[in-house]
Amino acid sequence: MNSAHSVPGPVTVESEFAASPQPPDYPLSGQSIVCFAGEDWWYHHPHSKNHILQRLAGHNRVLFVNSISMGLPSISSPDFFQKIRRKLRSYLRWLRKVPEGLWVMTPINVPLYGSPVARALNRLLLIVQLRLVMLILNLRDPIVWVAMPTAADIAGSLGAKLLVYQVSDKYDFNEDSALSRDVIRDMDARLKQRAAVVMYSGRKLYEEAETRHRYFLEQAVDYERFANLPPETPPDIAAIPRPVLGYVGGVDWYTMDGPLIEYVARMRPDWHWVFIGSKSNVVQLSAPNIHFLGPKPYSELPCYYRHIDVCVLPWNQHNTFTSYGSAIKVREYLATGKPVVISPLYEYLQTPGVRIYRSPDEFISLVEKALAYDTPRERQVRQDAVRDCTWDVRAREVASLFRRLLDGQDISEAILSFPDQRQMQSALE
Repeated sequence: MNSAHSVPGPVTVESEFAASPQPPDYPLSGQSIVCFAGEDWWYHHPHSKNHILQRLAGHNRVLFVNSISMGLPSISSPDFFQKIRRKLRSYLRWLRKVPEGLWVMTPINVPLYGSPVARALNRLLLIVQLRLVMLILNLRDPIVWVAMPTAADIAGSLGAKLLVYQVSDKYDFNEDSALSRDVIRDMDARLKQRAAVVMYSGRKLYEEAETRHRYFLEQAVDYERFANLPPETPPDIAAIPRPVLGYVGGVDWYTMDGPLIEYVARMRPDWHWVFIGSKSNVVQLSAPNIHFLGPKPYSELPCYYRHIDVCVLPWNQHNTFTSYGSAIKVREYLATGKPVVISPLYEYLQTPGVRIYRSPDEFISLVEKALAYDTPRERQVRQDAVRDCTWDVRAREVASLFRRLLDGQDISEAILSFPDQRQMQSALE
């Protein structure tokens, strides 16, 4: 994903776009799309924007703007300088075209959104850089896709023909930022008011929303990638004794249930925990059967899944931010066919094949059952649960939604209804 080339100029962009095959039946083509993402293309596993936009880039010009952040963590945070170093490395790339067919930009900004002066300077910096890049890439009258509240100050300054807002998290409860909740809520409210549609990527977020022009943008999965695991096993995970409980994704101090992990590691010393992804410096889990393998390229993840016996999501059940999460990794777990044991995440309470625990002892019991009694039929149930929920399907859905909005069509019938939230909530109790 990290290979790329630098900016050539508008003529080259035009010729590359013109040379791309344009299926006549694709709902959205020939458009310019600028997305303010909530992640950094270079350092995160793909989120919904990455998956969808790389598919839309086959038919449209796409600029993926790396996260302008939700504000820095406290300087006292052990992760402060780690995040600064990573962002500086991203700044050095500034603007690159990636093999997936879209352009990725890391604008230089001042992530101090609590200060009116800093916000004014930040807005000026971003407008100048983005206008320049849009001129270079010939991005005219763009669809502006905002996926983080802090883009509120600039989203209306790019000549957008359509503004859409994607809500993926309970932003005002993000514990990795020192930014005031009131500031986040104000930005979030302004975007919801101005957007033509607000796309919610989590069921709980969608169901609690009061926004009338809302749309449920369900998560998806690269099904074929994870359903067909390669025969090779990387040496670092192959050396770990089985059974292996595997977690794939960032290990953050506010998401992970450290006490549960320590308890299970102590009670079942023959079970080995494997964490694949970046780790917060705050997380201090240590035991002979707890292994941190660090980040791995997205393309290599299927090889690592081969050695995992049970896929787990040991998230903190009492954290507000994580309770709203939709965790794409759970869909990837299901696609592998491996047993899945997770905390009671609202998004997956009704998903077939998912084992949900509510206590450390229940976690142990469910893992024991998964190891001893899992069957081919159960494997098929898990894979069937996500087989048709692919990113190709989801990208076409988004393309159709944008097309209808551009054409001025009514999208009210596209608003989906789910079971009453009180019924879903009772499953947690």
